[in-house]
Amino acid sequence: MHRSAAGRGRRPGVLVLFTALLALLLGGTAAAATDYTQSATQLSGSQARISFTPTTPAAYVDVHYLVGGTGQQNVRMTNNAGSWQQTVDNLSTGSVLEYWFTYEKSGPQYDTPHFTYTQGAGSAAVATPTFSPGGGTFATTQTVTLGTATPGASIRYTVDGATPSASSTPYSGPITVSRTTTVKAVGVKSGLADSPVAAATFTIGQASATCPAQSDTPDFGPNVRIFDPGMSAASIQSQLDADFNALKDTQTAQFSTGRVAHLFKPGTYAVHDNVGYYTSVAGLGQNPDDVTINGDVTVDAFNASDQGQALQNFWRSAENLAINPSSGSDRWAVAQAAPFRRIDVHGGLQLYPASYGYASGGYVADTKVSGQAASVSQQQWYTRDSSLGSWDGGVWNMVFSGTTGAPANTFPNPPETTLATTPVSRDVPYLYLDGSGKYRVFQPSLRTNASGPSWANGATPGTSLPMNQFHVVKAGDTAASINSALASGCNLFFTPGIYHLDQTLNVTRADTVVLGIGYPTLVPDNGVDAMHVADVDGVRLKGLLFDAGTTNSASLLTVGTQGSSASHAADPVSVQDVFFRIGGQIAGKATTSLVVNSNDTIIDHIWAWRADHGNGGTVGWNVNTADTGLLVNGANVLATGLFVEHYQKYQVVWDGQNGRTIFFQNEMPYDVPDQASWNSGVNGYAAYKVGDNVTSHEAWGLGSYCFFSTNPAVSAYHAFEVPHTAGVKFHDLLTVSLNYQGTITHVIDDAGAVTPSGTAPSNVVNFP
Repeated sequence: MHRSAAGRGRRPGVLVLFTALLALLLGGTAAAATDYTQSATQLSGSQARISFTPTTPAAYVDVHYLVGGTGQQNVRMTNNAGSWQQTVDNLSTGSVLEYWFTYEKSGPQYDTPHFTYTQGAGSAAVATPTFSPGGGTFATTQTVTLGTATPGASIRYTVDGATPSASSTPYSGPITVSRTTTVKAVGVKSGLADSPVAAATFTIGQASATCPAQSDTPDFGPNVRIFDPGMSAASIQSQLDADFNALKDTQTAQFSTGRVAHLFKPGTYAVHDNVGYYTSVAGLGQNPDDVTINGDVTVDAFNASDQGQALQNFWRSAENLAINPSSGSDRWAVAQAAPFRRIDVHGGLQLYPASYGYASGGYVADTKVSGQAASVSQQQWYTRDSSLGSWDGGVWNMVFSGTTGAPANTFPNPPETTLATTPVSRDVPYLYLDGSGKYRVFQPSLRTNASGPSWANGATPGTSLPMNQFHVVKAGDTAASINSALASGCNLFFTPGIYHLDQTLNVTRADTVVLGIGYPTLVPDNGVDAMHVADVDGVRLKGLLFDAGTTNSASLLTVGTQGSSASHAADPVSVQDVFFRIGGQIAGKATTSLVVNSNDTIIDHIWAWRADHGNGGTVGWNVNTADTGLLVNGANVLATGLFVEHYQKYQVVWDGQNGRTIFFQNEMPYDVPDQASWNSGVNGYAAYKVGDNVTSHEAWGLGSYCFFSTNPAVSAYHAFEVPHTAGVKFHDLLTVSLNYQGTITHVIDDAGAVTPSGTAPSNVVNFP
């Protein structure tokens, strides 16, 4: 809770006088009744929610309140889609809540009169259920999510026109509506009156949604820098440096709200772009060599606090350009969630910091390095569909697929795992400028048994979409406006920013593109799931960060409908450079980060992370709670570049048949309090569990590490748990005890030795 300095140890009357004087000094005055609406609503027997909705959007709203005339609190309220809210706890029936507001309006701040609310007065009711998407006319089957703002309430619903009651069908997950249907719902909770009945009609197959015309040269908002070769190098460098300085520091920027994208129009630039947190660097050509940087695009151990290590260089990216490095080699010393895609490096590529300190793993795809790519102190790395002059280095787990110039398969000494091709791949959609100066989004074609960059023999094969078919998401957009754009047939282009969602985003149209730049961050509020993708062909998700909200979500992203048998092999869903965070920024909670139900889905570079560090109060065994990073139910799902860390039960559960994983990096939870709290029938939970009924699964290049820093007496029985059947095969696995904080007894099932001391690996080459 944020407390203002004015509220500490002052009598209520003094604070009111102080606030009024401050408002006058800032040009404020008493509020006008037409400026806002406000309310206090009972949520449960012990909770009430204060709400304030300004007529004019406010930069901030503070609420001041007293319970029973004492203990004044002063809190910066939470903006929930334009309505500012604060929940008050520890109330009892008859508690009198006195409250008033200070709010910003077009610069000055204003004070409201005092209001009162009595807990339990009258018959409090459950909040009316909401539908996502709302009712309307749709071309295809819809996946409908129901929700209510009342914590602990359940929802009952009907689809036959009957009025729902407490005895109607209980809502337990998304409803599939495949024909025209009216869904009715009521919220129910013991001790509260039932909610009003809500209804929404979904008309299916009557019309084809067509995106209303958007601009081909849109305003991308204030966080997107667009550079032109006609601009002076000094002016470009000045902007790059300013952005870097704002997002450089590991201590202050790692969990900041800054988001930015550097986009270079086709041409040549003599600049050096140091890439900080939440920064995307990309060329706007159709192919990498349309934009050339005569200089560098650099990530290093930038800060004194890093002590020469690059272990926390997360959330930054480079894409779709050529680099002529100033010193002969470009440096990209990163950890997780920092892809390097579609780059033509005219020289070498150094994947380690200049200090030779450790870095914690990364990802390269669709890239050409004419010189040597050197990992040196990188702990693990995955390279896909690329071309290297040569490779040097290997600490624990270096994996290559479809990469010419990669080293031979020599795991575990040195620890190189090499596949000649990538079974199925499709590079990411990306923004570019066409010859007439209009923006388009290119969609690379699906590749099978690929080797080398998609553009090695000319332009990348594929198709493109005009920006007039994209809704550009930027400041001011809400979940409702985004869902409206999706329902009308638009694709989505997310610009850098943080987007709070009070309803689930529903992607229901086949071949929808959802593309983000500058790490746009989606935060679900009130326990909703952030996004659902229907069981349809060809949806492409790229460049998004899902950040769990403070109320538990069942999942952050769900792809498809569980139990679906539809094949999407010819046009699969792809989830690429999509990242998940539980805690760190806020005290987030989500049971599962990513659920994949659609068959044939491509998971290409994700990092699902339950935070082990972050802002104060956002991290702890009972604070940022999350069971599982990835749950796969669909068949024929392929993961290329899978990073999952610190979840409290199984990190990955794979229940779908014919799954494949190429490269897996994992750390078990650091903060296990004791063995009794972390037990699946054996000590701990496996990092990667293949379901007991699965008969076909194969994986290559997998590492799992433990660091039980809270209680080093904790152990895990094994890192990988699989059924014993001929069709389940694992290659090149290892476990490590970092600084010998706890142990992992076996690598896979009962095979493999206990993790040794000295931060050394225990290896298994093939299982069974």
